[in-house]
Amino acid sequence: MDELWKEIETILEEYVRPGLKQHGGDIHLLEIQDRTAYVRFTGHCSGCPSAKYTLESLVKEEIQKHTDKISQVKLEETVSQELYDFARELLQGKKP
Repeated sequence: MDELWKEIETILEEYVRPGLKQHGGDIHLLEIQDRTAYVRFTGHCSGCPSAKYTLESLVKEEIQKHTDKISQVKLEETVSQELYDFARELLQGKKP
């Protein structure tokens, strides 16, 4: 794991995750490419109508406050395999 990845993970852990976890959510760093960090919300934050606001007002703001190595933060909004599996279990009447 490179230094920039560790630096962004530390920022997320210290400044972003505590707020998201209060609402039943979390964030995962997926990729860093060309000064852009790609992230995905999980838990209750996944698919939340306020996700784009949270991205701009919390995630991007905190990352840029603590490092000048990231210029953009983008939200990956594809449906995860975890969510597909959860939905399949619900539809089959299984308790997740």
